[in-house]
Amino acid sequence: MTADSRLTRLEAGMVIPYGGDRYTTVSDALATAFQPGDRLQVVQRTGALLHIPAAVQHLVEDAVSAAADAFRELPRAAPGAVASFYDRFADALENEATWQSIVDANQADVRRAQDRGRSTTRLTVSDRMRADMIAGLRSWVAMTGISPMVGKVDHPDWTVESVRVPLGVIGFVFEGRPNVFADAAGVLATGNAAVLRIGSDALGTARAIVRHALHPALAAAGLPTGAVTLLDAEDRAAGWALFSDRRLALAVARGSGHAVLELGSVARQAGIPVSAHGTGGAWMVADPTADTARFGAVVQNSLDRKVCNTLNVCCIPVSRAAELVPVFLDALRLAGSARGQDARLHVLAGSEAYLPHEVFTQQVKVQRAEGASQEPFATLLPEEALGQEWEWEDTPEVTLAIVQDVDEAVALFNRWSPRFVASLIAADPAAHARFRADIDAPFVGDGFTRWVDGQYALGLPELGLSNWENGRLLGRGGVLSGADLTALRLVATHQSPAQHR
Repeated sequence: MTADSRLTRLEAGMVIPYGGDRYTTVSDALATAFQPGDRLQVVQRTGALLHIPAAVQHLVEDAVSAAADAFRELPRAAPGAVASFYDRFADALENEATWQSIVDANQADVRRAQDRGRSTTRLTVSDRMRADMIAGLRSWVAMTGISPMVGKVDHPDWTVESVRVPLGVIGFVFEGRPNVFADAAGVLATGNAAVLRIGSDALGTARAIVRHALHPALAAAGLPTGAVTLLDAEDRAAGWALFSDRRLALAVARGSGHAVLELGSVARQAGIPVSAHGTGGAWMVADPTADTARFGAVVQNSLDRKVCNTLNVCCIPVSRAAELVPVFLDALRLAGSARGQDARLHVLAGSEAYLPHEVFTQQVKVQRAEGASQEPFATLLPEEALGQEWEWEDTPEVTLAIVQDVDEAVALFNRWSPRFVASLIAADPAAHARFRADIDAPFVGDGFTRWVDGQYALGLPELGLSNWENGRLLGRGGVLSGADLTALRLVATHQSPAQHR
């Protein structure tokens, strides 16, 4: 085989090495499906074999090429063009006829997802989502006027300036949330271009947003269409192809679970920097000094709906279990009642003695993506499953662990959690100082967990959140915003042509 030979076929049972000292084999189905021109990605972390059909590969290559061309054109756009784009995009979403077209497409998406037993909690558009999208787009306008100058060093007869410059083409893979366009469009504020792949459940809604709002706004502002491109493909292989295109300056994966971890691995193998959220779910720890009423309120308010920063694991110390466990159970049930639902509880094995026996025998109705089911209100959970994120629909679902003290809760968090959101309920300032010193999380608070959101916390629409599941981030926080999508260029200006060192 020569150095430029191409893979044109696979055989069932073919050995594929990965990770340096491991191997996997090609299945019958993969061997049959693989055709000349297709690509095979081997995830070095797991050995997963990812099949990218040629048609999908070409679609992605064309989209990235268009984005790269747009990136080169953006510096020559008319002054104020990007700000005009945001205003026109927001205006389109405020237009009732345009919004109704998006709602109609979304309702069709929701029906299809329900027919397939898929989750629709983040898929359905709402007045609140619409308002947030519009506010996000308006907020990007101010960022277009930020000076690129970061700093300046003066020498006797020359100067060096630090100047922000855009990164390039940003690749996004989103879960099925229709509002992501307002977030991803933020890349234009700092001169970048974007290619998006959205989950197949929301693709119809995404097409409607592109057709009725995004493309008209780009055209009216005089910006190239490729500046923000939607990959019009249901095949999830489009995400793999996108994140393996080395022309990307950054790969952003938003969602949770195995799919995001896999996408992050694909990008890292290609040498592309990654901002990936992965597994979500917040942890809350009660200190022995916790105020009872405050504890109950923050538990309930952290379970209002299921998103990545929803309370997932709650730890109560033995010394307060008799008092706080009933408060926790009441708050959990109130969170369910507020949605017209029951609630679902997982109890860390070994903690069951601190709960009433009847919680393990009581049956409740649980709304799952595939439909309603009768389940016990509480069941036991092994310690190694503490990191599991409960992707609930309408029925609040959470894990409870009784621990010896806050130190044990921190140790459990650092070992099993995705290292994302941690909250300590304590009246003792020293307890908070110790908690913040020991906890391995990018987001730490003292109340409800749902504050972790770029637009809510920082006044900036977020492009993505990052946990520390794969280690801490270099030089930036866990909220990725448009302002982060820059590099620093050093520009020297010499007053004398005869300078030398």
